[in-house]
Amino acid sequence: MTTPTIARPIDGKAAAAAVREKVAAEVARLSRENGLVPGLAVVLVGDDPASAAYVRSKGKATVAAGMRSFEHRLPASASQAELLDVVALLNADPTVHGILVQLPVPPQIDPHAVIMAIDPRKDVDGLHPENAGRLASGLPALVPCTPLGCLHLTKSVHSSLAGLEAVVVGRSNLVGKPVAQLLLAENATVTLAHSKTRDLPAVCRRADILVAAVGKPGMIRGDWVKPGATVIDVGINRVATDDGKGRLTGDVAYDEAEKVAGHITPVPGGVGPTTVAFLLVNTVRAACAAAGLPAPAL
Repeated sequence: MTTPTIARPIDGKAAAAAVREKVAAEVARLSRENGLVPGLAVVLVGDDPASAAYVRSKGKATVAAGMRSFEHRLPASASQAELLDVVALLNADPTVHGILVQLPVPPQIDPHAVIMAIDPRKDVDGLHPENAGRLASGLPALVPCTPLGCLHLTKSVHSSLAGLEAVVVGRSNLVGKPVAQLLLAENATVTLAHSKTRDLPAVCRRADILVAAVGKPGMIRGDWVKPGATVIDVGINRVATDDGKGRLTGDVAYDEAEKVAGHITPVPGGVGPTTVAFLLVNTVRAACAAAGLPAPAL
């Protein structure tokens, strides 16, 4: 009788810590040699607890890396014009190299208008159409942070992605589409699947690399996973528990998938920590570009 194989978890915390360490070293070098201190501004509208926690973690990570951290908070009642005024000030501030408006924003504000208002050179979330278009065209661009983390973790277990079959489940502008573009740039054969995909389980079972980014807890079952596949779970969902505290879970049924996959990211502790790490990377890249310096080796 063959003993079931248990997938090796991909340690996102350790990977993120290593990236942050490199960022801190690069920031110290830029300050020492060029007098350049990258600056990241985060704008929060309203008092959503989860968004506020994200903003705090980003601020702490920015300061820990030796960078300037700017935080702007607006009340939930703020108008779109008020938010756009803040963005305009940050666009014009030479000490701010990266601008991130924490999403979601209240319903009276059009998020697309906000994204369009951010200077593409400071768009460290990588959502401006100019950056999305450059990514799709294979040109240098600021790329969304979570997809960069997904690619980093995938490459930590594959020396080359060339020729591998990748399936991305989810087609959002923030994760699904840019992840697909990044994998394609690594010469993987990419399928971008979604809610209208016919026989989604069969499509997933083809994947050497399976990226789940749909926001539905446990949607990807164990029998959807190809034996030995690398599974990257982007989902962060809070589900109810008997004690009322709730727990975080991904888009993949982890207990099932780990019996089939070769490598898998846990939730929490997988993709999540890398998002903030690559936000710092993007800010340093934007600062170097603004100063006319070579792109940092990050």
